[in-house]
Amino acid sequence: MDNKKFYMTTAIAYTSGKPHIGNTYEFVLADAIARYKRSQGYDVFFQTGTDEHGQKIEMKAAEAGMSPKEFVDGVAAQVKDIADMMNTSYDKFIRTTDDYHEKQVQKIFKKLYEQGDIYKGHYEGMYCTPCESFFTESQLVDGKCPDCGREVQPAKEEAYFFKMSKYADRLIEHINTHPEFIQPVSRKNEMMNNFLLPGLQDLCVSRTSFTWGIPVEFDPKHVTYVWLDALTNYITGIGYDCDGESTEQFKKDWPADLHLIGKDIIRFHTIYWPIFLMALDLPLPKQIFGHPWLLQGDGKMSKSKGNVIYADELVDMFGVDAVRYFLLHEMPFENDGVITWELMVERINSDLANTLGNLVNRTISMTKKYFGGTVTDKGVTADVDADLKAVVSGTPAAVDAKMENLRVADAITEIFNLFKRCNKYIDETMPWALAKDEAQKDRLETVLYNLIDSIEKGAKLLASFLPETAEKILRQTNGGNVTDKPEILFARLDMEEVLKKVEELHPPVAEEPEVDENVIDIEPKEEITFDDWMKMQFQVGEIIACEEVPKSKKLLCSQVKIGSQVKQIVSGIKAHYTPEEMVGKKVMVLVNLKPAKLAGVLSEGMLLCAEDAEGNLALMTPEKDMPAGAEIA
Repeated sequence: MDNKKFYMTTAIAYTSGKPHIGNTYEFVLADAIARYKRSQGYDVFFQTGTDEHGQKIEMKAAEAGMSPKEFVDGVAAQVKDIADMMNTSYDKFIRTTDDYHEKQVQKIFKKLYEQGDIYKGHYEGMYCTPCESFFTESQLVDGKCPDCGREVQPAKEEAYFFKMSKYADRLIEHINTHPEFIQPVSRKNEMMNNFLLPGLQDLCVSRTSFTWGIPVEFDPKHVTYVWLDALTNYITGIGYDCDGESTEQFKKDWPADLHLIGKDIIRFHTIYWPIFLMALDLPLPKQIFGHPWLLQGDGKMSKSKGNVIYADELVDMFGVDAVRYFLLHEMPFENDGVITWELMVERINSDLANTLGNLVNRTISMTKKYFGGTVTDKGVTADVDADLKAVVSGTPAAVDAKMENLRVADAITEIFNLFKRCNKYIDETMPWALAKDEAQKDRLETVLYNLIDSIEKGAKLLASFLPETAEKILRQTNGGNVTDKPEILFARLDMEEVLKKVEELHPPVAEEPEVDENVIDIEPKEEITFDDWMKMQFQVGEIIACEEVPKSKKLLCSQVKIGSQVKQIVSGIKAHYTPEEMVGKKVMVLVNLKPAKLAGVLSEGMLLCAEDAEGNLALMTPEKDMPAGAEIA
């Protein structure tokens, strides 16, 4: 059974406040993977939980007039309630305030210190409180945190440091020889190019400026750096013991088969965590998947923006499985997804109510109407049956292939393609017409049996993603002996009614009038003639590849598809866009600019950007989707 074990984790939720729907997505995604692996016969252990230490929590608790422990107890309960509400089948919910975890963190810190991986010094740099991270001036982006974009503050304090560089080459070799280790590939490239290859600095692993953390056992004025504390939950939660007394579960389940995390914390999981494990002489996890963000309409969810959507609100409005479906089906593999109330309604109506719900309801109704609720396979076949059965029999392998690569949205699409084929089969066979001819009774019964059989096979595949819905379907179809009391799986929703309820839930907040318009006046340049303008050729380009220009702090080199050609364009926008962000963008290009070399790299055009008063750049992009090569006039 050892080869069939599957240990997976989510990131543990930081207990600074109630998790929004973007945080909830990770619970649901992990649950779908765990359930699917169980359906394949794997011995799954699925762990999630909460990260409960750090300066930010200490500050939040003080603002709330509570002790840090009281504060995290409340938030941890909220996190667990949401995980339970979303029907996630976790096996363990760990809290970093659990006694056994804290004791192991202290032992781990001491071991690393005694073997020379941790040393005492002092730190001076720019500190980001939300990220609990120090940065040098060169690492900042526009003077702000490179991870979250927030303000940083100068800080200096005595601290213990971990010798990251000692293990960097070993980690680089591991990543290069294990291409599956970091997924998607764009995340791997980001970690290698931005952090590992330029060289790792030693990592600050203790703090003295606050007290809410796990004390360093042999120097209690220091508390353990939050990431050294939090990351170790993946081994302490299954019984790791630093003194060599680890549990049988740890020996069975480690290394983890999958760490599922958000892309914003990929650095901590793919650089810090593997190096900590190397220092502990433990094998590395088999795979770390950095999933994209779920954005709310106008960008990343933020309480300060007032655009936060919570899972309990969505569940109250639409039900658990409708929310699970949207989260799992609408999130791309690599790029950020978008959630709005309108999109939720559209997807529920089209996919859940129409494609699935109507299919099940029609099939049950016809079975009751024409055969009193019971059908069997009469073996009266037609050519149209073969295609339906081919789709049904081929779907499990298609789903398996998608799930093997963690393409959960694509797996669900395969299942719904099966349901769509069932709907088409109804149109092709026209049971209502067959029912008018007594001689076709056995053929009609065969058709309905085929439908029920196909729906049930689809429902069994659906169980990993929408468990309650799958159970309802199977209970109602019951192998051809359908229920007397069919239940509507998903009712169609009225958009206006839903949006009215949303407005009641979140009344619009009156915005204070702006004193000054957001405008910039610049020095005018010399007038040009129409002939001058006509000499310039502007077209829409699609960026198909992008990389940093070596030894340049400002330049990115993009391969831009313009019509049937590809031009190489160098732009000074590295401070504003990562290479990964650039790929796939449609941009405005000056295509007939005389080629020139920038930092030794040939540039064959210019990308058009806008610049604000602070020097922030934004690429000019077409308002509507336009083909690469479209002329801009």
